[in-house]
Formats: sequence, C-alpha cells, structure tokens
Amino acid sequence: INLIGEWKFNNTLEHPIPDVTYFHQEPAFIYNGMIHPIEGYSMQGAIWYQGESNREYPSDYKELFSTMIQDWRIRWQQGNFPFLFVQLANYLYQKDEPGESDWAEIREAQRKTLDLPNTGIAVTIDIGEARNIHPSNKKDVGERLSRIAFKMAYGYKNIIESGPLPLSWEKEGNKVKIVFNHIANGLQAKNDSILKGFAIAGENKQFYWAEAQIQGNSVILKCPVVNKPKYIRYGWADNPECNLYNSEMLPASPFQIELK
Repeated sequence: INLIGEWKFNNTLEHPIPDVTYFHQEPAFIYNGMIHPIEGYSMQGAIWYQGESNREYPSDYKELFSTMIQDWRIRWQQGNFPFLFVQLANYLYQKDEPGESDWAEIREAQRKTLDLPNTGIAVTIDIGEARNIHPSNKKDVGERLSRIAFKMAYGYKNIIESGPLPLSWEKEGNKVKIVFNHIANGLQAKNDSILKGFAIAGENKQFYWAEAQIQGNSVILKCPVVNKPKYIRYGWADNPECNLYNSEMLPASPFQIELK
C-alpha cells in the first residue's frame, strides 16, 4: 500500500481509550497489599531498592523514607532490625560542568537516612547505565548489600561493609580538608591518578570543579576561582564522573557539605 500523500482521519470511529487508574501509585495500596499481611513474621532485616519515582520531589524523601523505616520497626516489634537500602545508580547523560540534579538530591537524602540506627547503604554510583533506569549489573549490587548484611545482621566483624563516607571537614585557608571513614587500607582514585567528581562553591553557590588530592584518610580540595569555599559537592549529577574508592574497591557515596 502506497502511504505517500495526505492522510484522512476521524476521531469518532472508535471510542476513546478509558482513563486507567494505576493503583500501585496510589497511597497505601502497595503497603496494604504487600506489607501489612506479613507484619509480625520474624525476619532478620529488610532491603529496600527504590527512589527513582521520587526524583521530582527530592526535598520530601528523607522524611518519607525515615518515617517508613521507623513505622516498619514499630509494627514488627523486633526493635531496630537491620534496614539496608540501595542508593540510586548513575543514570542519563554526563555533563561537562557541575550543576543541579534531582537524582543527586535523592542520593543525598538516602545517605542522610544513615542517621537512623542499624541502617546501611549500598552505593551504586559506578554501575548504572545512561539509557537504562534499571541497570543490568545486579551482581555488584547484591555483593555490596551482602557485605552490610554479614556485618550488621550476622555479626561478621572483620568485613568492610561500605565505601568511603564523609566523617568531618574543615577549611584551611582557601582549601578544604574532608576526612572519610570506611577507608579500609586507604583511599584511592580508581583507574586514574587524578581524583574526579569534587566541586567547590562560594556563597553564591556557583560550583566549579575542584583540584583534589588524597592525603591519608582525607581528601584536600582547592579551586583557583573560589577563595572562600562555602559548599562542597562530590558526585553531584545525574550521571557523575567520580572515582573515589577505598582499598576494597567500594565507591564513595555522593554527598554535599555546607561549611561554617
């Protein structure tokens, strides 16, 4: 059939497609259908992998997520049982300059949820795919979760369960020193002698790439165009280029810091 030329159409030939209610996106539907029926059963802990659908409202996520964890612990009546979760992986296309990112905001909310006792985060900022919101590498996700579970739920003391997380920070003139924990036998820049992914801003919150150097369990940052650092970001993008790891080859979590 030759399809070249003008087409004729008529919207009244068929009835319009009816509106569809996606019940799984309605409040309490998944909870009532899948969580409430198993409340009270004994368990060793929980694993949570979610966050993509909250990217449009990142400022609400920490409160929502923390409240859910606390609510589950109340309902199970097993104390502060281990609650493990997966931080959002890198996704979409990389950008040349530092900027804002809803995906990074969600990751930061997830990291801050570690304020709750007996929680653990599996960082996956290095195993995502730009074109696939559900990346295929599930093996590394499972192995990173298992490290946390072995240590937190089963008492294996000698396991390094996490990549580097910022522990403390201070300004040293126009430089910033960030001290990390979970470094195992040391920090390293994976596959490169240059540490990537750090950005610095002054009071105006205009971010510029920072020069970063590893010094023991710390990273020293400076930026020629920012004389008075106020804000620090690492891995702050939908799909950031960042390469800070510990000796166990576990990646550092993205983060944001406001300096005093």
